[in-house]
Amino acid sequence: MTGFASLTREADGLRVRVTARSVNHRYLDVQVRVPSPLLAVESAIREQVRERVARGRVEVTVSTELADPPPVDVRVDERLIAALLSAAGRPDVAGATRAGWTAGELLAFPRVVTVTELPPEGEAEAVNGVVRDAVDEAVAELDAMRQTEGEHLAADLDRRLAALAGLIERMAAAAAAGEAALRERLTARVAELAPDVATDPSAVAQEVVRFAARSDIAEELTRLDAHVAHWASLARGPEPCGRKLDFLLQEMNREVNTIGSKADGGDTPALVVDAKAELEKLREQVQNVE
Repeated sequence: MTGFASLTREADGLRVRVTARSVNHRYLDVQVRVPSPLLAVESAIREQVRERVARGRVEVTVSTELADPPPVDVRVDERLIAALLSAAGRPDVAGATRAGWTAGELLAFPRVVTVTELPPEGEAEAVNGVVRDAVDEAVAELDAMRQTEGEHLAADLDRRLAALAGLIERMAAAAAAGEAALRERLTARVAELAPDVATDPSAVAQEVVRFAARSDIAEELTRLDAHVAHWASLARGPEPCGRKLDFLLQEMNREVNTIGSKADGGDTPALVVDAKAELEKLREQVQNVE
C-alpha cells in the first residue's frame, strides 16, 4: 500500500527532517538515506520500519542541521607564513615585492588559515536520539495513511469476493441443470433416430452418467468454496496476508480453468469468463495488500 509522511522536529539545537514514503512491492524493501555522520543509526532506522511494515518498498530520508551556527576552530599555518616572508626577502624576488606585508595580506594566502566546524560535545548521542524519535513519528504517520487505504481496499475486495462466490453458486446450478438437459437431449435423439424402438430409461440413465462424468465439476466447485472461505478467514485475521491471498488466487484460477475445460454448453462457459474477470481484478488489488 502507498503512503507518505514528512515532518520536521527540533531538539537540543538540532533540526531534523524526516520523509517517509511507501509504494507497492511483492516483498519488504527498506531504503534509508541519511547524512554520513548518521550512518551508525541506519540499521536502527531499518528496524523501526520493519516493526510496522511487512510488505512494500519504503524509503526513509533523513536530513539534519544545527539550529545555531556551530563553533569553529581556526588554525594559522605559521610555518607557511615564515616561508612566505623568507621567500619575499630573497634577492631574486625582493625587487618584485614590496616590504611590509600587512597581517591581512599574509592571512589571505591560500592554506595559511584553516577553519573547521566543531561538533558540540555529546552531539552523536543527541543526534541519534532525536533522529530515532523523529523517524518513529514519521513511520507511525505513514502507517496510519496505509491503514486508511487498507480499509478502503478491504471493502473493495469483499465486494469482489462476494461477486465471485455468486458466480460459483451459479456454476453449481448450471451444472445441475446441465445433467437434466443432457437426459432430455439423449432421449430426444434416440427417439429421432429410432422412432419405432422403445426407449429403455435405465440405458438412457447410464449414458447420462457416462457423459456427465466427463463434465463433472463438483470437486472443482467444492475446492472453490473452500478457497473463498479461507480467503475470508485470512482477510479478517490480524496477520499480514497479501502473499497468502495471492497464492489462493492462483489456486482459484486453476480450478476455474479446469471448469472451463469441462464445460459442455449451457451457461457455464459464460460464467467461467465472468469468474476469470473477477479473479483478475482481485489479483490486481491483492498486489496492494500487505
